[in-house]
Amino acid sequence: MAKKIKTIIKLQIPGGQANPAPPVGPALGQHGLNIAEFCQKFNDKTKDKQGDIIPAEITVYEDRSYDFILKTPPAAELIKKITGVKKGSGKPLKEKVGKITRAQLEEIAKIKMPDLNTTDLDAACKIIAGTARQMGIELEK
Repeated sequence: MAKKIKTIIKLQIPGGQANPAPPVGPALGQHGLNIAEFCQKFNDKTKDKQGDIIPAEITVYEDRSYDFILKTPPAAELIKKITGVKKGSGKPLKEKVGKITRAQLEEIAKIKMPDLNTTDLDAACKIIAGTARQMGIELEK
């Protein structure tokens, strides 16, 4: 018989750096999960992704057991990493903070593909380009 799902928790945790401090501890603790065990499992799965923000989707069952899946890092994080920009622009339409090439867009699109609702690289690039524009990053022609 299938287990009954109690809730789904979504967290964004730096790879290999989950610890019981907020936001992880309180989010899991309120559902009676073993926080140390989750941190250990998450850190083991993400030790090769140190410093990247890894979204985790934790499915909590009524018997207090859980499963979790890891998603790809947010597009904005990948854009910042590839372009070397510290943070997006506060006024993306007026103040540009960096540039991104088509090749860089494709690289990010390939990483994000499993989490995007498309299998077409061009469409994926357009999604990533939109995020870049919102951050005040110009697209190189």
